[in-house]
Amino acid sequence: MSDRDYPLERYRNIGIIAHIDAGKTTTTERILFYTGKTYRLGSVDEGTTVTDWMEQERERGITIVSAAVTTFWKDYKINIIDTPGHIDFTAEVQRSLRVLDGGIVVFDAVQGVEPQSETVWRQANRYDVPRICFANKMDRVGASYENTLASIEERLGARPLAMQLPIGKEESFSGVVDLLANQAIYFDDELGSEPRYTDIPEDLLDQAAAARAELVERIAELDDELTLKYLEGETLTLDELKTTLRKGVLANTITPVFCGSSLKNRGVQPLLDAVVDYLPSPLEVADVVGTHPKTEETVTRPPQDDAPMSALVFKIVTDAYVGRLAYIRVYSGKVKKGSTYHNATQDRKERVGRLLRMYADRREDVDEIGPGDIGAILGLKGSYTGDTLCDPSNPVVLESITFPKPVISVAIEPKTVADQDKMGIALQKLAEEDPTFNVRQDEETGQTIISGMGELHLDILVDRMLREFKVQANVGNPRVAYHETITRTVPEVEYKFVKQTGGHGQYGHVVLRLEPLESGSGFVFDEEVRGGAVPQEFIPAVEKGLREAVESGVISGYPVTDIKVTLLDGSSHEVDSSDMAFRMAAIFAFREGVPRGKPVLLEPIMKVEVITPEAHTGEVLGHINSRHGNVLGMDLRPGNAQAIHAEVPLSEMFGYATELRSSTKGRGVFTMEFDHYAPVSEAVMKKITGS
Repeated sequence: MSDRDYPLERYRNIGIIAHIDAGKTTTTERILFYTGKTYRLGSVDEGTTVTDWMEQERERGITIVSAAVTTFWKDYKINIIDTPGHIDFTAEVQRSLRVLDGGIVVFDAVQGVEPQSETVWRQANRYDVPRICFANKMDRVGASYENTLASIEERLGARPLAMQLPIGKEESFSGVVDLLANQAIYFDDELGSEPRYTDIPEDLLDQAAAARAELVERIAELDDELTLKYLEGETLTLDELKTTLRKGVLANTITPVFCGSSLKNRGVQPLLDAVVDYLPSPLEVADVVGTHPKTEETVTRPPQDDAPMSALVFKIVTDAYVGRLAYIRVYSGKVKKGSTYHNATQDRKERVGRLLRMYADRREDVDEIGPGDIGAILGLKGSYTGDTLCDPSNPVVLESITFPKPVISVAIEPKTVADQDKMGIALQKLAEEDPTFNVRQDEETGQTIISGMGELHLDILVDRMLREFKVQANVGNPRVAYHETITRTVPEVEYKFVKQTGGHGQYGHVVLRLEPLESGSGFVFDEEVRGGAVPQEFIPAVEKGLREAVESGVISGYPVTDIKVTLLDGSSHEVDSSDMAFRMAAIFAFREGVPRGKPVLLEPIMKVEVITPEAHTGEVLGHINSRHGNVLGMDLRPGNAQAIHAEVPLSEMFGYATELRSSTKGRGVFTMEFDHYAPVSEAVMKKITGS
């Protein structure tokens, strides 16, 4: 079947997003099995899943790299992106959300909404992604559909809509009642391949009738005409209800919730039907908006075959067999094999070597990929995550993807001289794949420093270096990525860079003002030069010098952030002035100015959530306090557990996993994510600066 046998309204680009361990990958596996893409069921525990195909993913039973998979269901073409749940891989979730049209959010029905569920939910809100929810693990002890619905409403501020009722609970969970269709669905056979549709069991009739009445009322509220019919006592047809509910989901005003157990093969087919019924096709998502690279004008691109081509690179993967793969989402026009396109972000030409349709780790060559579709290109030399590819005669830059800055770093050195070159290549490829992974040389020690989002993140990158690139390396202890900033304005700092040598000298003279900015602002440059005191052609050199200077601060050489530097004045010499002279003048002026601005060190503060059995609450609170944490609040969770919310400096969180395990007899779990930077305490400052 060629792609065009599927009109665009029959496409669905969906992501499966959730907290770690909610069962995302198992759900994806079941979807692939029931849609006929795989002929045996993969298991995360046995390491035989399709989408978790990296060795590290199979060993640890977690998803690290989101994999794009194409499959088909009831004459619909579905591109599924399986995303990771661990907070260290938040970039993977973010870049996937950017190119998705809809999402399935999976919850563990025992735990309800967990911290990472909140994070991905907020990210999905940011990109306006319509969602449906799946309460998974209904067969587990303590599973509760009602609690899950309540926690979605309370903790996510969403409007969940119960679409089903579970039949049986915990171990006896055997099927669901489809409230809209007014029927029961049982999954009798071992593989759940043949759902049995039948009448609602006697003992659930009253409950189902009440739940359906509430469901119909809430759907009717979404549409004025339907509300009128409902109030006049007319019967609303199944089609009317589905159409209205679809509109509500697309407008993000309501979220249908389904239930099941992916591991036990129950409830996945109704979820697939819901993807088709309620999640948008590329035609129902707003046309993608970008800017013209030269004129900065706003440009829109409709998802049409004959529109100028535009596509976003949302992922780079180094594949051991075929080389560098760039995953793309095509928004308009067609990408054709062998054609040359313009990378508008990097302003360079790119030729498409091979075009691939990905089935997790299997692939198939195709000649073209049309609008609204997802595929992978082989042969792109200089395109990175977030870059836009477009038609050279109709350039456009689509909104890029912004990623959080790394908060933790380690020194890494090759074990042998032979490993030296291999390590450089491996680190470059890993950094291309992962925008939250940074590599730099420490100028003072000459060491290579790698930075990432957490200990697990760096662990896995070092592990991949060893396995995929066969590089042996020694890794130092993790270090925190501190920043420096100033706390008061320095109204004026002046520096003249003058050098007399034989022939031309060097002359650059600048006057700067330094001002502190609010947290998260980064570095801002401005100029207020009057009457050409500093000629226009040298101003970029001043900015370049300042951008170099902020890379290392004056307290301990950490990057300076949240600072605005304004070029106020200066002077030049018609013969001796040069870019280099002004660059150096800016660097020296900055270094003189920062100490006058009462500089402070900033450290990353992490948002931590610990879930512990109630009996160990006191001990856990004690440990958080001893790590200079600030407890923000607590709430009860199902199964006599307490959730403790706190803010803790990252420097205090090393080794916490081991401490929590031993103090809660292995039953406590915690998640942490970067929240903000804050000034360090006097004691820490003394320790770091050694004074």
